[in-house]
Amino acid sequence: MSLAEGVRLGSAEAPSRVLFGPHETNLGRGRAISDRHVAYYRARAAGGAGVIVTETASVHASDWPYERAPLAAECATGWAAVAEACRPHGAIVLAGLGHSGSQGSSAFSQQALWAPSRVPDVVSRELPMEVEREQIDALVAGFAAAASSAVRAGLHGVELEAGQFSLLRQFLSGLTNQRSDGYGEDRVRLLREVLIAVRDAIGDGVVGLRLSCDELAPWAGITPEQAAGITRSVADRIDYLVVVRGSAMATSATRPDLHTEPGFNIDLCRQIREAVRTEEHSPQVVLQGSVVDPAQAQRALDDGVADLVEMTRAQIAEPQLVELVRSGRPEQVRPCVLCNQKCRVRDNRNPIISCIGEPFSGHEATEGAGVPAASRDVLVVGGGPAGMEAARVLALSGHSVEIVERGDRLGGSLLLAAQVGGRARLQLLADWLEAEVRRLGVRVTLGTEADLTSRYAVIATGSTPGPRAYADFGGTVIDVTGMLAHDVLPDGPVVVFDPIGDAVGVGVAELLAEQGRETSIVTQDQVVGTQLALTGDLADANGRLQRAGVRLEKRSLLREVHPDHVVLEDVFTAQRRDVPCAVVVHCGHRLPNPEPAGALRAGDCVAPRTIHEAILEGRRAAHRITALEGAR
Repeated sequence: MSLAEGVRLGSAEAPSRVLFGPHETNLGRGRAISDRHVAYYRARAAGGAGVIVTETASVHASDWPYERAPLAAECATGWAAVAEACRPHGAIVLAGLGHSGSQGSSAFSQQALWAPSRVPDVVSRELPMEVEREQIDALVAGFAAAASSAVRAGLHGVELEAGQFSLLRQFLSGLTNQRSDGYGEDRVRLLREVLIAVRDAIGDGVVGLRLSCDELAPWAGITPEQAAGITRSVADRIDYLVVVRGSAMATSATRPDLHTEPGFNIDLCRQIREAVRTEEHSPQVVLQGSVVDPAQAQRALDDGVADLVEMTRAQIAEPQLVELVRSGRPEQVRPCVLCNQKCRVRDNRNPIISCIGEPFSGHEATEGAGVPAASRDVLVVGGGPAGMEAARVLALSGHSVEIVERGDRLGGSLLLAAQVGGRARLQLLADWLEAEVRRLGVRVTLGTEADLTSRYAVIATGSTPGPRAYADFGGTVIDVTGMLAHDVLPDGPVVVFDPIGDAVGVGVAELLAEQGRETSIVTQDQVVGTQLALTGDLADANGRLQRAGVRLEKRSLLREVHPDHVVLEDVFTAQRRDVPCAVVVHCGHRLPNPEPAGALRAGDCVAPRTIHEAILEGRRAAHRITALEGAR
């Protein structure tokens, strides 16, 4: 079976075996499905997605897991608009339905969290209430009413959430269900009652189940063997099963970042599929687990791992993924690097969904470019991510484009970032951008300083090392870019100075430790790499550093650098101490490169930030030139 071929789910036919799964987007207006959701899902349907599951909606007002979490009671109009937008493309569209239970937040609802037992959530530490029969009946009724509303709105059915953030999973698990009544003696009882009610409400509509099949806590959590038994007991009520892993005790397991190899659930999915295929009414099984490469997805189908493959982050990065594969152009699929930097939005800043490589994602309803009146000759100065994206978009708009790069290859900061420990997948994005500009006929001139003429120009020349807020008493200090460009470090202990607290300092410390260097990392924060909370890698990163033997100098400021040691100062007590050091690797803020001068600048030469801002500003610069041309 082919990834791009159709598949039947219950009474509906999907145009491909690729599923676009439910995920937080923050695209909502209040707690409703918005016009931004509609444009977002329409783009994936047009790109060939076989099954689209909308952002999981709470089936009861007691559940408010994050600021703009949809509430099923307010979603009917939005669901209808999504159904209408996706219908011409043939995708099966389902409503994601769930209740996060004790993994929600009482900050928004001002009500106690619901849970099977009074077990504090391991993340928030909040103590929930133990639901009684009244709440259980309301929950079952809420699932049935929400499912009925979705189908009346024109959707093909629903997917029920019993995965990581889920009250249904909490009832299934010995970690959180310590009841002595019928819902504790038979932990599957609530799930069974919900499925019966939902099936009765929507008849032959599609019913999917997202189930945590391994909580990674074998002492009391759901194990693969138990998950197989759960699935067999409800197989006649569902049309497909999405195999996921994780629980409140393993929050990074379901959606890890690029440190975890793609396809991490393949063995688990194979095990579950083999266990349930013996059932008379066996459901279709969906592989989930950082599958972002169409070739890997196809191998999973060929090897009998699954019947469908969820490729959610891959389609955030490339909405046209299935169509490009179907038309024999898989090399044009924009890669997902699994960084979680812009697509993971359940954080304290609540940005809307997007992608570092495809900043149009999440902005489908607002972003656009003009059509040029005539092709113009455009010079792009700098071949980093901002410059390559500007050149790519300009070439797509019909302009004649040349990139001039002073270095000996394209890639800029992306090439350096890909060398940081655990971040090699970033190279895929650099390679894709270069392949695209060359495919589109952009002229590339390397090893040359730009000669600005009367041509339109986009300046994307990157950044330079920034200031150092410590005294140098003859010690050796190397900027991180120099180290990654293979500057030779002197022998002896290395101190990584990380005033930003992001992936760079952590990754550099990991890289040095892997090379056998005695390494310390200095941060003013109480936890190393605080910005990694936004990508879900914070706890894992600190664990990796400790296992690698990196010395964590927390709550510390770097004050002096000497030939054989540095002086650190405690941020609370101001007490100073010496730490052995032969070389400091400076991972601090950088400054924009002022050369050459130019009005239309993009990326780090505006203000050094992340890859996302570089690509976004490169695209905006291209759109600005196109809009100016179209106005003439």
